[in-house]
Amino acid sequence: MRTLIILTLLAVLVMAATCYESHESMESHEYFNPFLNRRRANDFIQADSRLRANTQERIRERSKGIQEHQRELCEDYYPCEIYAYRHGYAAAYKHYFGRRRTK
Repeated sequence: MRTLIILTLLAVLVMAATCYESHESMESHEYFNPFLNRRRANDFIQADSRLRANTQERIRERSKGIQEHQRELCEDYYPCEIYAYRHGYAAAYKHYFGRRRTK
């Protein structure tokens, strides 16, 4: 019986030591509110860099080469893409889109 009381007290002490919430864990504001609002979440990104990146992307889209446009067109059409794996994108574009006739 005495051993049972000692083991119970030891178990209570171990539980108290491992389950104790320290003050340091409560200091973080993330403990109470882990989610940020939209304004605070985007504070680290500068507006100028985002606008500049969008502008650069638009400039790159306009100045693509002919082969790149042809390749993108071919990638959007599945049979052309399969043909391109065997014969190359130039041959695939010519095979599927080069013989177009307007009436």
